Amino acid sequence: MEQLSDHLLIESYLRAVKLELNDDFIDLIEQELVIRGLDEKIKEMS
Repeated sequence: MEQLSDHLLIESYLRAVKLELNDDFIDLIEQELVIRGLDEKIKEMS
C-alpha cells in the first residue's frame, strides 16, 4: 500500500465501496487511509 499515491488510494477506496467488494479488502484500505490521515478527507467527499 505504501507505493500507492494518496489520490490512487482514495480512488481505490471509493471504487471498492461502489462495487461492493469484499469487506476485508475495504477494511484494509480504510486502515491505510487512517494511517495516512486521509479518513477525514473521505468523510468530506461523502
